[in-house]
Amino acid sequence: MIEFFFKGGPVMWPILILGLVTLAALLERVFFYLAEQSVRNPKLIQKIFELTEKGKYEEAIAIGEKSKYVVAQVLVEGLRHRNSMPVDAMIEAASAQIEKYSRGLVILDTAVTLGPLLGLLGTVTGMMHAFSIVGTGEIAGKQAAITGGVAESLIAVSFGLAIAIIAIIPLNFFNARTEKVRREIEGYCTRLEMILKKSLKVNNQRLDMEMVR
Repeated sequence: MIEFFFKGGPVMWPILILGLVTLAALLERVFFYLAEQSVRNPKLIQKIFELTEKGKYEEAIAIGEKSKYVVAQVLVEGLRHRNSMPVDAMIEAASAQIEKYSRGLVILDTAVTLGPLLGLLGTVTGMMHAFSIVGTGEIAGKQAAITGGVAESLIAVSFGLAIAIIAIIPLNFFNARTEKVRREIEGYCTRLEMILKKSLKVNNQRLDMEMVR
């Protein structure tokens, strides 16, 4: 395998670096999504909504703060700013959480584009090597060198394409997952906004009635 790598020419080194960086990004994203999946707790979100409807805002904040679930953290920010700008607070918190899901994807995106380009560069350098020998007119006894140049081009392009293929599948998955989380947060935030409006309105009506009495 090592001998096969060296036959790919000097372009194989940047391809190797790109492959290692891509692998590191993939592993980091896999561990991140596994950790996020382990803290998902839709029942907790329902509990936050129930407490909010009853006007028990501090209790809702308390149980939300104990969770690492991204939706809970966003809703907590909305509850903390319920009397001022809950929507703006949730938008800002949601942006910070979504950024965590997008982290590292630029590396995978770069690998999808750069891998084939490096392979193409290896093809060019390999063919230049082969044609430089042909151009001298001394082909006799140098068939191995010529085929070596062709092999260099094929090896480089195959490795570059392999990196791109390996990166594009998880890239599409992670992008789809990020979009799903964004829509999920947006839906929960809209629901909390509606509950807060209703809950705060009811509480204000109660205060007005108590003042009249």
